[in-house]
Amino acid sequence: MTSSSSVPRLVVAAPSSGSGKTTVATGLMAALTARGLAVSPHKVGPDYIDPGYHALATGRVGRNLDAYLCGPELIGPLFAHGARGCGIAVVEGVMGLYDGAAGEGELASTAQVAKLLRAPVVLVVDASSQSRSVAALVHGFASWDPEVRVGGVILNKVASDRHEALLREALESAGVPVLGVLRRAPQVDTPSRHLGLVPVAERRDAAVEAVAAMAAQVAAGCDLEALVALARGAGSLPGAAWDAGEALVSSPPPPLPVPSPGAAPPDPPPAPNGPRPRTPPGSSSREVPPDRPVVALAGGAAFTFSYAEHSELLAAAGAEVVTFDPLRDEELPEGTRGLVIGGGFPEVYAAELSANEPLRKAVAGLALGGAPVAAECAGLLYLCRELDGLPMCGVLDASARMSERLTLGYRDAVAVADSALAAAGTRMRGHEFHRTVVEPGAGAAPAWGMRAPERRVEGFVQRGVHASYLHTHWASEPGVARRFVERCRTS
Repeated sequence: MTSSSSVPRLVVAAPSSGSGKTTVATGLMAALTARGLAVSPHKVGPDYIDPGYHALATGRVGRNLDAYLCGPELIGPLFAHGARGCGIAVVEGVMGLYDGAAGEGELASTAQVAKLLRAPVVLVVDASSQSRSVAALVHGFASWDPEVRVGGVILNKVASDRHEALLREALESAGVPVLGVLRRAPQVDTPSRHLGLVPVAERRDAAVEAVAAMAAQVAAGCDLEALVALARGAGSLPGAAWDAGEALVSSPPPPLPVPSPGAAPPDPPPAPNGPRPRTPPGSSSREVPPDRPVVALAGGAAFTFSYAEHSELLAAAGAEVVTFDPLRDEELPEGTRGLVIGGGFPEVYAAELSANEPLRKAVAGLALGGAPVAAECAGLLYLCRELDGLPMCGVLDASARMSERLTLGYRDAVAVADSALAAAGTRMRGHEFHRTVVEPGAGAAPAWGMRAPERRVEGFVQRGVHASYLHTHWASEPGVARRFVERCRTS
């Protein structure tokens, strides 16, 4: 059990989206790392893409802090877990400082996370179209919630020395120090598309250059010593750091599915001479202990959305987690007994994924043989019969296509059917974020029943497959990892 965390920390927030939080937070992480500090990167909310840039800036895994998905009580422990051994932590906020889950007050807002972390806030303000009004804006944000400590402001997109002087003069009356001034710098812009920034995995060289430019801009325009001093003023966090093994111990394992009376027995596993994963070329054969099954985790440019705690929980539950790339690897990892396919952008790589027919057949053989498969969003699309007219794995009798409509928001869900991932009745909170449609949207045995914001069923449970649009954070319900690995042992 790890004691309370006293890692210096600060939260980078803004009045609204588009103010420059990612530029400042990522640049600050990289600039402090360049000075020899071990920087722990964090992101408020469910976003998967920004943590990839944070990881590039710091050399450490980017981690999320989401009070809706995990509950407010886990924010401190998850932070302490990620920040263990670091000299400072930088937390990038989400949306505007006080914006949270719709209709839930401050829940999941940057302000709530800052309070839970006892961390000072640095407010990034887009000053491109204002001068004296900046003082009223900053004063309002600093005084709105007395429990939120706005310790400084960084002015972004400042046009000139004259503009900077006007802004500084106005802010003298607001009582919030200016800790940085950044000029317009298009070279630090990062490309976006239908779901936000393009992930690091898709543009690694360009992303390295962009992060370096962010670091240079922040180092030149911000008072790094003052920012570090502000971070050191954060109070100690009580309680223990989250630990995957301890989380599994404290979370009672849900029972494995029990067939209803009169129900058909489950399909048997594939015969020894049936479809089996092949040993990748050039690799050596190895014996896999039956009590430590191999769980293949999809990665690469098409499947970049995964919370680090998922693989940590799988490993703590006894799995050997092996990452593979569906764009490049023609076979599943040797000895695969279970498969986890998270989110990402399969629609961008549909042609390449479809062209990799050997892997599609291997995935289909594994899934149709009854092995546990957990698929979220992009994983759901990959398991469909087709995506935008191109053949996919064909595990699900469903078709997927791009859509003009963005589906976005938190969801309160309950498992409808027993599956390898969750027992019927298991309640979890999740997040949807996609511009695709799957038809039909649910199978004969749906994965989830949505309780809020609207009531509906969604996803598919068949054999060992649990496939859904819903992104979940397993730290909120660690038993799902243990259940999944146990099914891998017995399937």
